[in-house]
Amino acid sequence: MNEPKKPKAKKVNRKKRKQVLWTIIGTVSGIIVISLVALVLYIMQELPSLEELENPKPRLASNVYSVDGEQIGQFFRENRIEISVDSLPQNMIDALIATEDRKFYDHWGVDLDRFVKAMIKNIFMFKREGASTLTQQLAKNLYDFKQRRESLFETGIRKIREWITAVQIEKTYTKKEILEMYLNISYFGRGAYGIEMASRIYFGKSAKDLNIEEAAVLIPLLKNPYGYDPVRHYNNSLQRRNLVLYNMVVTGFLSEDDYNRMKEEPIKLEVDKIAQGFRSTTAPHFVEYIRQQMESMKSQYGFDLYEDGLTIYTTLDTKMQGIAVNSAMTHLDEFQKQFDKYWNWRRHRDILNDLIDKAIKAREDYKKATPEERPAVYERLKNNVVFVDSVQKKGQQIELGFVVLDVKTGEIRAMVGGRDQSFKYGLNHTTQIKRQPGSSFKPVVYACAIDNGLYPAYPILNQPFLYDDGITQWAPHNDDFSTGGFTTLRDALRSSLNLITARLVIEGHVQLWKIGQFADKMGIKSKLDLYPAITLGSSVVSPLELASVYATLGNKGIYNEPISILKIEDKNGIIIEQFAPQTREAIPEEVAYIVTDMLRTVINEGTGMRARLVYNFNRPAAGKTGTNQDYADAWFCGYTPQLAAATWVGFDDQRVSFTGSYGQGSRAALPIWANFMRDVYDSLDIPLEDFHPPENGNVVTVDFCKESIYELGDPRLYSRDCNEGVVRDIIRLQDIPNVFNAERDTTIKIFDRFMIPDSLAHLATEIVDHDVGND
Repeated sequence: MNEPKKPKAKKVNRKKRKQVLWTIIGTVSGIIVISLVALVLYIMQELPSLEELENPKPRLASNVYSVDGEQIGQFFRENRIEISVDSLPQNMIDALIATEDRKFYDHWGVDLDRFVKAMIKNIFMFKREGASTLTQQLAKNLYDFKQRRESLFETGIRKIREWITAVQIEKTYTKKEILEMYLNISYFGRGAYGIEMASRIYFGKSAKDLNIEEAAVLIPLLKNPYGYDPVRHYNNSLQRRNLVLYNMVVTGFLSEDDYNRMKEEPIKLEVDKIAQGFRSTTAPHFVEYIRQQMESMKSQYGFDLYEDGLTIYTTLDTKMQGIAVNSAMTHLDEFQKQFDKYWNWRRHRDILNDLIDKAIKAREDYKKATPEERPAVYERLKNNVVFVDSVQKKGQQIELGFVVLDVKTGEIRAMVGGRDQSFKYGLNHTTQIKRQPGSSFKPVVYACAIDNGLYPAYPILNQPFLYDDGITQWAPHNDDFSTGGFTTLRDALRSSLNLITARLVIEGHVQLWKIGQFADKMGIKSKLDLYPAITLGSSVVSPLELASVYATLGNKGIYNEPISILKIEDKNGIIIEQFAPQTREAIPEEVAYIVTDMLRTVINEGTGMRARLVYNFNRPAAGKTGTNQDYADAWFCGYTPQLAAATWVGFDDQRVSFTGSYGQGSRAALPIWANFMRDVYDSLDIPLEDFHPPENGNVVTVDFCKESIYELGDPRLYSRDCNEGVVRDIIRLQDIPNVFNAERDTTIKIFDRFMIPDSLAHLATEIVDHDVGND
């Protein structure tokens, strides 16, 4: 009997199962392929392009140099200076190869044998061991592959990217070029990127001068810049250095005898240089001033100050800067002690409470506290003796702004912008503060008076007055409340008599609009309040602006815009921009010379003579003291034929002030100027120069009848009729007719009355002819 046949349905089911199976296999395969493609695309999208591989762009520090060739500062995100591998000592290369990648010259970017061994140790022996070649490390550092807090998946992806990029780097560059990039890119701790910067920071020398032991200290920092820091972890660093030296023995780069000798040597560091970090310790306020200017130019020139490796050549002279810092700190350290004995916070409790309030509210712990917690934080700090003491010390700290210009070019030679020489960002007291200059503004007023036809021997009544324009009343007085009779402009400026200077405007000799015009032309860019009180320096200006005014006087009336940057170069030495002083004629040369001559009297005989008598500065110089009404700001500004400098001394909070003669410019500010000038001329090779009258002969010396000035207030040239002697002074030739009395009738009387110098004979003849014609 035949068995029944299997139904066709089973065959159909089997076929369907196969179809389903193949569908599943196809789907899974498709998913796998798509996933692999997506993974490859994900990996590839973060890989550097061919152009990036061929033209890597490391972040380079921009370096700032002084006019005498010294590096005075840097700007950076990664503090790096590139160096050629050819200039490095061979021991540095040997130490690197022996420790980090012994097969460097044999592999093609990835060392598979080392990778497999490392994986076995990591997985089966639970030992952590790296397998990256130098080329892989370069790829990671150059293209920022590594991210913080990576997952296992992210680490695997990064490794694949490093492998691919390492192979491409090996195809693109020679081994020598790879070594050079690696040593210039890598991070060595303490903000140092690249072997050159690391060498300077840790050992105070260029990488080309490193010895074997020093090189062996730096190599471990590539693996762990914190753990092997020779300052923080000296023992760790010493042990690791010796391991590097031993590796060099194993690889044949170092003899065993040398190793045994070197491993006993201590690590010798330039600790002071490490402590200084990367701020400019030579001229921090000046370097910050440079940074501000560079930032304002970046959109115009398209550079990145912190990454493009620019070289910035400046006007600062490091020798003058050193003298400026020493002069300022020496004076203020002693002056601060004197002030501290005088100042008593119990008499100024309201100021202290306000300072404490501001200090507390500026603290991070107060800002981060919740509104409910803040009262407790406030009370805790307010009652903290140490905190309050720190607020008091800061509040009564004397500050300064001192800036020096080259008279002939306007180039800034020195700048001390405050007491803090570890300054990085903050208040620069030469460029960023504006204070009342007091009497140091008076030369602008006297320049207007001379330009209007007055002269140093011109007399003004030294008597008080009340100015009342219907809106304000003003009754100025001399600093010592003295009064007197007729006084010449020279004597008034020498003794800084406020009444004489104020009367120049009140009596119509000088116009307010002209004071504003002259101030602007001579270098003051601040908006001035053109009221009569401006004659006594009531309108605020910065020390740099006032230094420009005095430099203009010293430069025969020619104004130079203060300049600090001479040239900017890119990393390849190609000039981006060169800068030259912007120059203009501000005031007539004759006016500048006459005011200068008057200001010489201030230093030789007047309020500035402490520069001569106490500080022994004896070069030709002119200058003026300044003190504001509340003794909160003290000034001295002055110049030689070569250098002009402005000094401001005061407090960040203007409610804190000096008192009486103690806070006058001659005591608080002049010593810094005088000590600087004396030491600069004593220690630097600066030739002796004097101020010379204009070559056109328009400034001449004449004799005045003394009684006509001081008794009558009606200046006359000297004649045999004068009873009280002679006053000899200078005057512009064109202004001499203003001195002649109108009561002239014949040529004989004129020549009989006046002792006309030979140099004025032609002018006298013109005047005689004119008078006879009128008669």
